[in-house]
Amino acid sequence: MRLLDAEGGAPRRAALARATDRWLAGLLHGAAGGAVSGSVSGAGPGDARGLRGVALVAVGGYGRGELSPRSDLDLLLLHDGSLRPAGLAALADRLWYPVWDMGLALDHSVRTSAEALKTAADDLKVTLGLLDARHVAGDAALTSALRTAVFADWRNRAARRLPELRELGRERAERHGELQFLLEPDLKEARGGLRDATALRAVAASWLADAPREGLDRARARLLDTRDVLHLTTGRATDRLALQEQDQVAEALGLLDADTLLREVYEAARTLAYATDVTWREVDRVLRARGGRRGAARLRNLIGSGQRGPAERTPLADGVVEQDGEVVLARTARPARDPVLPLRAAAAAAQAGLPLSLHAVRLLAAQTPPLPVPWPDEAREQLVTLLGAGEATVQVWESLEAEGFLTRLLPDWERVRCRPQRNAVHRWTVDRHLVETAVRAAALTRRVGRPDLLLVAALLHDIGKGWPDGPGGHSATGETIARDMARRIGFPPADVAVVATLVRHHLLLVETATRRDLDDPATVRLVADAVGGRGTLELLHALTEADALATGPAAWSAWRASLVADLAGRVGAALAGEPPGAVEERAERAPGAAEERLAVEAWRTRAPALMLRARTEEPPPAEAEPEDAAGTERAGALPLGVELLVALPDRPDAMAALAGVLALHRLTVRTAELRPLRLPPGVADGLEPAPDPTGTPAGPGRAAGPGTSDDPDDPHVLLLNWRVASEFGSLPAADRLRADLLRVLDGTLDVPARLAEREKAYRPRRRGTPGPPPRVTVAPGSSQHATVIEVRAQDAPGLLHRIGRALEAAGVRVRGAYVSTLGANAVDAFYVTDPAGRPLADRAADELAGRLQAALV
Repeated sequence: MRLLDAEGGAPRRAALARATDRWLAGLLHGAAGGAVSGSVSGAGPGDARGLRGVALVAVGGYGRGELSPRSDLDLLLLHDGSLRPAGLAALADRLWYPVWDMGLALDHSVRTSAEALKTAADDLKVTLGLLDARHVAGDAALTSALRTAVFADWRNRAARRLPELRELGRERAERHGELQFLLEPDLKEARGGLRDATALRAVAASWLADAPREGLDRARARLLDTRDVLHLTTGRATDRLALQEQDQVAEALGLLDADTLLREVYEAARTLAYATDVTWREVDRVLRARGGRRGAARLRNLIGSGQRGPAERTPLADGVVEQDGEVVLARTARPARDPVLPLRAAAAAAQAGLPLSLHAVRLLAAQTPPLPVPWPDEAREQLVTLLGAGEATVQVWESLEAEGFLTRLLPDWERVRCRPQRNAVHRWTVDRHLVETAVRAAALTRRVGRPDLLLVAALLHDIGKGWPDGPGGHSATGETIARDMARRIGFPPADVAVVATLVRHHLLLVETATRRDLDDPATVRLVADAVGGRGTLELLHALTEADALATGPAAWSAWRASLVADLAGRVGAALAGEPPGAVEERAERAPGAAEERLAVEAWRTRAPALMLRARTEEPPPAEAEPEDAAGTERAGALPLGVELLVALPDRPDAMAALAGVLALHRLTVRTAELRPLRLPPGVADGLEPAPDPTGTPAGPGRAAGPGTSDDPDDPHVLLLNWRVASEFGSLPAADRLRADLLRVLDGTLDVPARLAEREKAYRPRRRGTPGPPPRVTVAPGSSQHATVIEVRAQDAPGLLHRIGRALEAAGVRVRGAYVSTLGANAVDAFYVTDPAGRPLADRAADELAGRLQAALV
């Protein structure tokens, strides 16, 4: 009892093990009728020379010298087969009965070395126990020989037995759940618990892989210390940290309260779970490499070559490549000069459904400078891309968390990290719930015009739970924090206001729909006044659903969904604005000097005129209205990349042609605008248009009708003002882009064929969770002069080219186009007319939307 009252932790566990060793050694010597020759406490109780052919071996946790107050004793009576069965049984009885008489739980066996090895070969749990075997008393040579044989057999059979061990862990996790999210966790059996720590030791013993060691011993010690106090508090050998015991356990450990205890336990479990994931990925990599080397060796023997090729590396983003099933840094990457690289790598990994290499994450953590505040545009876009990847976001987010990236990027994240939610409805900690809400929101991005604001609001909606509740609860607290974080992320003021509104009112729709009379006009007006506009309303509706789905199965039902949808419909009608997501008619604006110069050149030469230039726009004014940011337009948010200006004769294939050229050059279109531009009177006077070098005549489906460049009395060209960014590498020269554009227009460069060839040249990439399917709709009443077709789809190389070809094949004219890439989502609007320049009939518009959607699936 004095030991149990002594200082806790590892010293007490070791002292209990030593005391138990001495007692058991005495039992063995007494049972054998021999005297102890040698010191029990000095060189060890097993140095008795009077016992030959028999040894008492501790296995499992006792074998590791970690004996908790109520732990079982796992013992093996090892013998060499020389004793008669009756004598061996009597010896065992004299050992086991005193242990039982003491009221101790005992797991025991009596075996020869050969029997122990055979049992281990058939039972993985026996193997794991023997890997921790430790001599207690008797013939030490017998124990040593067994340990040597066990480890040799484990290493020889590692390729077969490690997958068994992994499957054992998966089955255990399915039965007991993830420790880091349970309100009453099993400290031993749940994923991230002590069993996983034992499995990591076994993997290390195989010499195939080793776990990342940083924080691992500390995490394991925290779980063991908690279990020790739980044993003493309950007086039972329990591993489940029940709610009624948590306050007492926290007090015994010197912690503030039960929530503090759970946060420390969750932190330890998260460390162990992450180490487990990383270790098993390394095991898989090593086993694949072994199999590949064997296959390659056979192939080299057949062809007579002894050379070994380098590992294949597939580019994913600028400075980021895939290698051997992981995302690693490209050889040209310079983390010390590229503060956006961690987010770019994380976004690329999530979109590809691949894990971030541990080495890459640690290199980035050590060398990457902090992001400036506010973040640059690219950093914000990469965060949105990461959040929009769906289920694949989670493992990448955990990698960033493990190396401390998240609190570097978003300091307020620290307050919600591993924070428990003492609510039976919630299945996650606060931080994981926020990530899960973003995962759910990623599936709803086709419903909203601003998927970037939806995803960021999903990530921040419960951020106020990390602080004491103010008068308005965590929603009011979160509004202030979210406003600051949105500014930090680099959103313009109008977007910041929308994010803050969404966080402040993220419970408004569901609480109102389930607690208030929806037929009361005051109810509808209350919600309408809070959201302010239909763009914000559609975002709030999607956020409400994502939040509920991420909470747990009890938080969302068909009944609740119908009530919320009914309320949203009534509020939308009360706001009586434009249909959600509709694109307003763009006002004509005067061309700039560069645009006018290009237009004149294109009119004179009848060929494309092109230039690349750096962005010069200023951020939007601070007084911009929040609702302006919630529509389909970017509302002044600064897009990424370099400005590409192109003027060319008005022809239906212009957009598809340019988009195809950009796809061939691996340029991503961030925003795009297409509009007809008439040269001002006097500018085009005296300019005779040159013959069309592409030889394309005007005709059906071409630039027919009034107001086109085929009318010499109306000098008219198409102006394309696009923002482009290189997927990886540097931008191509403008003259190369123009040369390829000319070839596409005159039919000598087949873009679809070239893109298909390039896809075949690369090994098929693993993809993350597929994004929601594309959604193509007609926005009624959005324009008096054209039919507006809205496209919301997952961004992909060549997407705009495919859309342009589909529109061209449908025989419509694209009078204007406004394209935005928000993270991994494309939100596009196309103003189309029939060949005569009239808006499409309703039926024709619906058919066009259906054909376009089918072409994008």
